[in-house]
Amino acid sequence: MSLNLSNHDIIIRPVITEKSSSLMELNKYTFEVHKSANKIQIRKAVEAVFNVQVQSVNTLNVKGKMRRRGMAKGYTRSWKKAIVQLKPDQRIEFFEGASIGG
Repeated sequence: MSLNLSNHDIIIRPVITEKSSSLMELNKYTFEVHKSANKIQIRKAVEAVFNVQVQSVNTLNVKGKMRRRGMAKGYTRSWKKAIVQLKPDQRIEFFEGASIGG
């Protein structure tokens, strides 16, 4: 079943953590993506939005964690993460100035 999502609907936001920052040195970039987007749609969206060539896409579903506030229990939302590896000569300049802490 194919969804009619625009490229900006597929890529929700970049995930910038310490681990994803270390992956950037290996030319891998991490994004939160639409839960029902597949690898082909993610590849096309990243290539169109950032004007780069994608070598591979790995996806994983992140389960929500249980949180408590007093006696009330609930879960954070679950989401889908995509780790996109670019071809060796490609870069996404959007991430170049990103640093953790400061």
